[in-house]
Amino acid sequence: MNAHLWTAVVTLPAGLLLGLRLAPMTAPYAGEPSRRRGFAMAAVLAAACGVLGWRFGPAPVLVALLYLAAVGTLLAFVDAAVKRLPDRFTLPSYGIGAALLALAVPFTDDGLRRFGYALAGMAALWLIYLVQHWLVPRGMGAGDVKLSGVLGLYLGWFGSSTWVAGMLLGFVLGGVAGTARLIVRRERSTIPFGPYMLAGALLALLFATP
Repeated sequence: MNAHLWTAVVTLPAGLLLGLRLAPMTAPYAGEPSRRRGFAMAAVLAAACGVLGWRFGPAPVLVALLYLAAVGTLLAFVDAAVKRLPDRFTLPSYGIGAALLALAVPFTDDGLRRFGYALAGMAALWLIYLVQHWLVPRGMGAGDVKLSGVLGLYLGWFGSSTWVAGMLLGFVLGGVAGTARLIVRRERSTIPFGPYMLAGALLALLFATP
């Protein structure tokens, strides 16, 4: 068994246990978590951590990615329930994410350059979402704008191709979900966009060059 599979063997059950521990943190926003929500969060986070562990192996950047998976799962479930991305989880992720990526710099080939790209990606994606929020405030919430900077930070670390892919995939997935909702329910109510932003970023990261 190679190092990547061994890493997944560790990260998958760790994600499962962490998901169960994180479920109560949704209570102030989405009500007391049911057993179903707790198991769903555990399953999603276990899958995300397992796949990231398999894809990146014991790379220095893995710790930062696992943090994103954890906070992203928490945000996705809250947003899906109440269409809200709490500042309590989003805003600290700027500093925590940047710090974890900075710790990976000395142990990563061209780490300093990657960190510069990460900061640029953070600012650029935040600005794109901010403009959309100004133009169509009902379609793009302030919480989405705040989350975009965090995702831009991670996507930027892996370069412009991953950054663009992560941004576009989020819009595509959200667009498909919104269209499906309109067809099935025949209503124009907004959808929680955070889960699709996070899913698009995860897909892009899985195809990134470590």
